Amino acid sequence: MKLSVVIPVYNERGLLPTVIERVTAVPLPHGIDRELVLVDDRSTDGSREWLEGLARERPDVIVRFHEVNRGKGAALRTGFAEARGDVVVVQDADLEYDPHEYARLLQPIVDGRADVVFGTRFLGETHRVLYYWHSLGNWLLTTLSNMLSNLNLTDMECCYKMFRREILEKISLREDRFGFEPEVTAKVARLGCRIYEVPVSYSGRTYAEGKKINWKDGFSALRCIVWYNLLAG
Repeated sequence: MKLSVVIPVYNERGLLPTVIERVTAVPLPHGIDRELVLVDDRSTDGSREWLEGLARERPDVIVRFHEVNRGKGAALRTGFAEARGDVVVVQDADLEYDPHEYARLLQPIVDGRADVVFGTRFLGETHRVLYYWHSLGNWLLTTLSNMLSNLNLTDMECCYKMFRREILEKISLREDRFGFEPEVTAKVARLGCRIYEVPVSYSGRTYAEGKKINWKDGFSALRCIVWYNLLAG
């Protein structure tokens, strides 16, 4: 079995070496290989140039580049198309999530119990204390998503989502920005996938530290929840 780690990148030059080191070094269950797929979404801080050098030095790492900035969802579509693993996981380049959680996320799939595994920041693991209104907004979005998809997730917006490759091949993703989260949730629910949640730790960033999601993305998520659960064919 092979795990493809898909990493969308936008202006994370300072963290990229650490991201690659941690993702490469993290132990996986016996018999599971890994591949790294990085997609630069037209960074302007030197990330692109650093990744060009990485591609020359590490031919085992897949690196792709967008010529215009399109958003996280678009970068993930590019990465998913390149991934060749039996299982695919999303890893943000900001390291708010710890790659050491991969083994925990993999277990329900390896056991044959799950098609999709969501991480959750709200079931008992260590997390950095940050913005109250973000947590309230997350709860509201997750609740509305659950009402329309008939799931009982606790953290629909969690970055850590792991898929059997066959599931990704069955769905067509459209959202370019952070609407990926509610869109993919609605679509795996509609497929009737076996979905598990696994507690993960979380070390969130402040806006001063580079956090990118904002209130406009919250309204976009509302639109996506309604559209992909009720209106989209």
